[in-house]
Amino acid sequence: MPRALPLASTPFPALAQWACLILCAGLAGQLFSALHLPAALFLGPMLVAIAFGVAGATIRLPKILFQLGQGTVGLMIAHAMSLSVLLMALQEWHVMLLGTVLTVMLSALVGVVLVRYAGIPSHTAALGTSPGAASAMVGMAEDYGADPRVVATMQYVRVVLVVMFGALVSHWLGASVGGATGHASTSHAASLDLSNVGLSLAVIGTGVFLGLRLPAGALLVPLLLGTVLQLSGVLEISLPSWLIPFAYGAVGCYVGLRFDRQTVLYVWRHLPMMALASLLLILMCAVSAWLISLAMDKDYLSVYLATSPGGLDSMAIIAIDTHSDVGFVLAMQTLRLFGVIFTGSFLARQVMRWSEKRS
Repeated sequence: MPRALPLASTPFPALAQWACLILCAGLAGQLFSALHLPAALFLGPMLVAIAFGVAGATIRLPKILFQLGQGTVGLMIAHAMSLSVLLMALQEWHVMLLGTVLTVMLSALVGVVLVRYAGIPSHTAALGTSPGAASAMVGMAEDYGADPRVVATMQYVRVVLVVMFGALVSHWLGASVGGATGHASTSHAASLDLSNVGLSLAVIGTGVFLGLRLPAGALLVPLLLGTVLQLSGVLEISLPSWLIPFAYGAVGCYVGLRFDRQTVLYVWRHLPMMALASLLLILMCAVSAWLISLAMDKDYLSVYLATSPGGLDSMAIIAIDTHSDVGFVLAMQTLRLFGVIFTGSFLARQVMRWSEKRS
């Protein structure tokens, strides 16, 4: 059993923890940016927050900050949306449906593997390997007899691995990095029009409020509102340059701080198998993305991000930062998000049934 770290045995005051977290997260984001890693301002804070959480930090990022960060990312995506992008996404609906079904089926297969070889209960394995909608799966855990702590750990271990591999794949494929910087500079140039800045911030706040009860609503509702207002000519989306690192950092720190020491210790025995299962799912999704990219004659990175079993907000951040096909990534991730939510209980029953037959 791992020894307690100093932070866990003699916790610092909350104010000192916040100061250290903000400083270290900012430095990590800047370091990763200097190394030209995709989504550096998101990846750096997330890894720092994981270290703080596992070390025993007692602070937790207020959920409203996480939701406002999601809303900002949603409006950034809306900034990249155009009528041509939407039409192209509609034309490729059959490919998106195929990719969604493949990813969901592969996740169910990985769930069966975990039940058979890791001894994890079937409902827990099914919800834990569900590709996306992490918060929804954790919320559904108790209703279906699963352990929410194990489901949460499985979900967020996979999110971390997906983000890290997404950044590495983007780097290996030579994707140009700087989406966030580009948005920030554009926003800074447009910030002279205070009415657009104020309306953009109002869209984020209103969208987050309206989307509180919807799956990923804090991201999707500002995205939809911003897209409609921009396409109708009512709004020219303009965001202050300081808001971009805040949004990325808030999402990254919220995810990272979920890895508290108690949760990690609780699932320590199964953690290697969980990580291996997540890597297996990522690999199978990468192979399916390669086949889809060949069939569609589409760039591999966009298809890889669209089929990756990570969070919608995480993949959207990487897509923006690497100048991938944001519309395609968003459309497929959103389709899978709702597919996972509506089929979660069904898949849990099927995984249990398959596991019992194999036994």
